[in-house]
Amino acid sequence: MRCPGRRLLRAVLSVMGTLFAVLSLPAPPVSFGTGTGAPESGKLIYEERCISCHGKQGKGDGPEAPYLSPRPASLVSAATSVKSDRELLAAIADGKPRTAMPAWKHTLTEQQQRDVLAYLRSLVRFYKPGTPAPLPPDQAN
Repeated sequence: MRCPGRRLLRAVLSVMGTLFAVLSLPAPPVSFGTGTGAPESGKLIYEERCISCHGKQGKGDGPEAPYLSPRPASLVSAATSVKSDRELLAAIADGKPRTAMPAWKHTLTEQQQRDVLAYLRSLVRFYKPGTPAPLPPDQAN
């Protein structure tokens, strides 16, 4: 006699395996509208315009950060990392009301904004920690 629960379990495990595989893929290149951002160009803009508040590594700990209320966002936090490109581009373009984050839409071109976004995405690196290879049996003890 076949157990219907087994079929359901296989289906659930298959979906979970597919989901895990998709989530493990590297992030696609940043794209918005008609172009793609260039992280190298974005880094130069970031260092010129953003580093004083957001810090060298994007942690919201730049030299101006202690004097700002609210404090600048950590651009490498999980909360920021899960935001869509569209959400982050809107924050870059329009700034954040009631914060020190200015609107850059009148200062940076759309391409420069995409470049900054590409650089921000490059700051966050999700990786699976490597598991060391097992020792040979003669060295295991």
